[in-house]
Amino acid sequence: MESAVILIAKITIASSMAVLYATIGEIFAERSGVLNLGVEGMMLIGALTAFATTESFQSLWVGTLAAMLTGGVFALIHGFFAITLRVNQVVSGLALTLFGIGLSDFLGRPFIGKVSLKFEPFGLFPLDKIPVVGQVFFIQSALVYPAYLLVPLAYIFLFKTRYGLQLRAVGENPSAADTVGISVFATRYLYTFIGGALAGLGGAYLSLSYTPGWKEQMSGGQGWIAIALVIFAMWDPLKAAGGALLFGFINAFQFYCQAAGLTVIPSYILRMLPYLFTIGVLAVITHWKAAKKRVGAPEALGIPFEREQ
Repeated sequence: MESAVILIAKITIASSMAVLYATIGEIFAERSGVLNLGVEGMMLIGALTAFATTESFQSLWVGTLAAMLTGGVFALIHGFFAITLRVNQVVSGLALTLFGIGLSDFLGRPFIGKVSLKFEPFGLFPLDKIPVVGQVFFIQSALVYPAYLLVPLAYIFLFKTRYGLQLRAVGENPSAADTVGISVFATRYLYTFIGGALAGLGGAYLSLSYTPGWKEQMSGGQGWIAIALVIFAMWDPLKAAGGALLFGFINAFQFYCQAAGLTVIPSYILRMLPYLFTIGVLAVITHWKAAKKRVGAPEALGIPFEREQ
């Protein structure tokens, strides 16, 4: 029984990483007031870029950095429309997702079925020698370990530092932030880029570690789940980590049941979850003004800033 628990726990950690990276990135973007529904597209572009670059340069880290850069650049496309042109952020984000899905499907066709390098799990000595905990948390791939630092550092940055206060000020009251000399446009562009880079990192984790290789729409709706987790976590990185682990546990439990020949939760129900989350997100956005105060969203989230006003 213990080995089964450890196995499920290890798969839970591995299954939660991609959506965790994307969720933390989206928290940064939305804390600045930019609602980016293009996470799914950025993850797919990141996954393809990571795999293609790794195959070309035979370097996993070059592929990972390329995925982060590509995800950030894609996010800046949304940023240009949402921040500079002040178009509807929901429409711009959805367009970015559709663009990312279509472009990755088109450019990724030559890479389907190819095998490249991948991040192999390894023990983080001496932590991997800790009974049970070491086996679960510290025998993972190299792209898992940074998440252990990212979550607490993101929380400390947001709520315990001056720069985090400035970020939250821009998302809550950009006019007041602008009055005291904080550049609203620069702040929103910066954290939109960071959000895209982390979404790209989540995509790289999928194609280089979790399910090595490339296949069309391999993110499986995790970008939408990340957007939903931001709302359910109330824009808090620590709560987002809990939500990501819950998502990972659902996947891990289902994988274990399939391997053991058990059918506790039908697989088709689990495949519905991303779309159910999407419906929930869109429902919240539809009633955004009323929902903001209930869930603790940044006051200026989704609202373009016009300095003249």
